Amino acid sequence: MQTPDKAPARESMEMAGDLRVLHVITRLIVGGAQENTVATVLGLQSCPGTSVRLVSGLSARSEGSLQHQFDAFPGVLSFIPSLVRPVSPWKDARAATELTNLIRHAKPHIVHTHSGKAGILGRVAARRARVPVIVHTIHGPSFGSFQGALSNFIFRQAERYAGRFTDHFISVADAMTQQYLRAGIGRASQFTRIWSGFDLQPFLEAKRDAGLRAKLALAHDDFVVAKLARLTELKGHEELLRAAKGLSARLPRLKLLFIGDGPLRAKLEALAAAPELRGRAVFTGLVHPGSVPGLLAQADVLAHLSRREGLPRALPQALAVGKPVIAYACDGAPEVCLEGETGFLAQPGDLQTLCRRIEEIASDRRLGERLGAAGREFVRSRFDVKLMVDSIFQLYLRLRPAGGKLAEVE
Repeated sequence: MQTPDKAPARESMEMAGDLRVLHVITRLIVGGAQENTVATVLGLQSCPGTSVRLVSGLSARSEGSLQHQFDAFPGVLSFIPSLVRPVSPWKDARAATELTNLIRHAKPHIVHTHSGKAGILGRVAARRARVPVIVHTIHGPSFGSFQGALSNFIFRQAERYAGRFTDHFISVADAMTQQYLRAGIGRASQFTRIWSGFDLQPFLEAKRDAGLRAKLALAHDDFVVAKLARLTELKGHEELLRAAKGLSARLPRLKLLFIGDGPLRAKLEALAAAPELRGRAVFTGLVHPGSVPGLLAQADVLAHLSRREGLPRALPQALAVGKPVIAYACDGAPEVCLEGETGFLAQPGDLQTLCRRIEEIASDRRLGERLGAAGREFVRSRFDVKLMVDSIFQLYLRLRPAGGKLAEVE
């Protein structure tokens, strides 16, 4: 586990300002929900009259960490070691107590929670501490068919419970709003969709780089399919390898670029050692987020085959680089991967369609360029990090306590 060099949570939570906001997240690993949260917290630092803090559990070193982004903002980030991702009754009870005490000490006007575990415990603690406004961002579903029946039941019930005292939900995709409403969580008026923004400029400026391609063992005429995701379950890495195996004879210059690391790496590398795939798969391992634009720029298309994702940031990031995308039609992916406009969709597990679309883009350079250019314009007007931060800040202003009552959200 990483040992934080920040001050203990309770000692660093003196908050000032006209509007005090406390964010809570389970861990600060390198991931989409975490990048969204960090960008929000740091972006809100410049909003007038606003004091914003973040509380997190610890992260395993193997998963990377975004903690360093707070080095220039002393006192903003604090840790609660008992806040862990796995279900642990003793640690969960302790985390809830510590969060409650911390919130009572900080006296925030708004508690804004993220991720599954912190989303539940953070909202419970905020209610105990009588926080005026409780907000939760749905970065991805915490319940659904991707997990067993018992886990699905437990998480669904926990979300329903926490939803009773959640004043407002931020959804990164309309699909998340619909899933929660169908599960009986909240009312339509309590949901606001805010795209998960990021710093667009590095992606818009990223270019093909012969030197980087050489380091990645990519020839100038290779057709590169990138996959940007942690090497873990439900992300579709094995399916992409199976598709590539089927395409190997028809696309002799096909290469796969796996960006990221995770517990499945050894297994995936073993699968990539099959005769039909030998020399075709490149694994970058864990990379700094700042390296992602350059890596995506070396690809010809991004394949995102996740079966559980709110709205995968990999899709708008690839589009911002001008690369077409192919995605499973899960959760919020169809809201960015627009069929025939910015890319192509396939139903989960439909490797035949996946292979056909890869071949189409590989054989028609102008098609890939058209899809990528349209995707870049789509993302440019919707996913700027400043737009995301401003939208969240304006929502806070509409929700903040007014005369002892919650402001109505139009």
